[in-house]
Formats: sequence, C-alpha cells, structure tokens
Amino acid sequence: MSMDGRTCVITGSAKGIGRGIAEYLGEEGANVVINYRSSEGEAYEAVDAIESAGGSAVTAQADVSDRAAVENMVEVCHEAFGPADVLVNNAGITADKQFTEMSPEEWNRVMDVNLGGMFNCTQLFYDDLWNAQEGRLINISSVVGKQGNYGQANYAAAKSGMFGFTRTIALELAKGGSTANCVAPGFTATDMLESVPDKVLDRIIAGIPLERLAEVEDIASVVRFLASEDSSYVTGEVIDVNGGMDL
Repeated sequence: MSMDGRTCVITGSAKGIGRGIAEYLGEEGANVVINYRSSEGEAYEAVDAIESAGGSAVTAQADVSDRAAVENMVEVCHEAFGPADVLVNNAGITADKQFTEMSPEEWNRVMDVNLGGMFNCTQLFYDDLWNAQEGRLINISSVVGKQGNYGQANYAAAKSGMFGFTRTIALELAKGGSTANCVAPGFTATDMLESVPDKVLDRIIAGIPLERLAEVEDIASVVRFLASEDSSYVTGEVIDVNGGMDL
C-alpha cells in the first residue's frame, strides 16, 4: 500500500489521532501537510518525525472553521507539493455540557469546527480530489456519532452528520473516479483521555469487547488503507474501529 508521491492533507494533525495518521502516511512515502490551529510546536515535531523517517512534510496553520484560513492552507499545499490527492478531515473540538445547560455558543462552536470545517476543507480541496488519480476523501467521525454520549449532544450531532455528508460526497466524487469514506473510532488512547478519572476509564474499557482502548495506530492503519489505491472499490462507507462496541 505504497503512498509514494501522493500528497495528503490531514487537518488537526499536530496531536492525537491526526498526528498518528500524518506520521503513518509520511512513513509510507506520502507528502504530508500538517494542519494545526494553535499547537505550533507539536506541528513542527510531527514534521521532524516524518522527515526523520524519510518522508516530506510542511505545516499549515489554519482554524478550519475560517474559510479564508483554509484558502491559505490550500495555497501552502499547492506551493509545497502541488494538488492534494488525499484529504483527511480530522480536526474537531468538544464543548461538553448537559443539553439543558448548553449555550448556543457551545453548540455553534462545535458545529462550526466539526461540520463547518469539514465543509470548508472539502469544498476548497474538491477540485484537487476530483482531478487526482484516484483521489481520496476520508472523514474522521466517532463512535459517539452512532451511540450518543451523555453531555455531548453537540459533538454527537456533528459526528453523526459526517455519515450523511460522506455518503453524499461519495456519490458526487464517484463520477470523477475518486472516493469518500468515513472512519468512526472508538475511545482511543490519546491525551484527550488523560483527564478522565480512572474509575470512569475502567467503565469505558469494561464496555469494549476487546477490553482495551484503541491505539492511534489502529486508526491510522485503516486510514492508510483508505488513502491508498488498494481501496479503489470502497466508497461511501462508515468503517467502525471501536473494538466491537456495536456488537
């Protein structure tokens, strides 16, 4: 599943799942655009890691909910590597609150980043994906989008919205020979879970048939398959990577 010469843009890739995806693809020979909003130091560390493995990478600062900033990211990509072959919409935020106490600002901000950012990036890179030799759109959703989660009505709604978006864009991109798929990770061992109390984490793991959290590599390896030419007949799919939580 060589990625040699393919240009991949991964939003929110300075840390966590996004960084794991970026490094995985970079190690496979892809040209990688590391997008970040505020984690500049981590973004440059990701570039160093990719280059140390023999790959090529650049950083692109952009809040994906800001369309002008995304336009600048497109320019960075084109100047460094040319048109994108793969876009991974990974950037997302949470603003957890019981629904009756959730403010319109907390609702809107999550929607603006998780759905609005996906819209901005997909639309502004759309021509690249359409014209690419087997372009790939990969949206990173969540098991929360399928099952819901207490205190995350905004996040669950946004992540669920990715399913319908992915399937619709898959139909439209198909005419150009490109694909769109969605990955829905379960609970993953990243810094986002570091603040979760041990008792709560134990309950989460107890509800996972494989009895462990996902590692970043578990998610990144699925994305690598979807980004490669080996997945050329897979489109419009939502692929669960959650250790069996839906069983």
